[in-house]
Amino acid sequence: MPHQDWLILMVMGGLFILLGLGVIFWGRREEKHYFDSISTRTDVREYMEHWPHRPEPGGLKIGGWIAIALGLCMLALGVAFLFWK
Repeated sequence: MPHQDWLILMVMGGLFILLGLGVIFWGRREEKHYFDSISTRTDVREYMEHWPHRPEPGGLKIGGWIAIALGLCMLALGVAFLFWK
């Protein structure tokens, strides 16, 4: 493997980790905003039971975890290629 290829893998892994963290925090913020807006209404049954379930914040958080896992794999691969000469 050429000298700089491990660096590209490590940078891409780091970017995926940052992207994943950003998406997880975005999903948490969306979920919090949604439930805060519901709690101000007079009918709080939907707030208490969390029904109907909104898949958007959960999907954002799951996508973030997938991006973090992919980033960690790429980072580990870059480190392996760095030390494997």
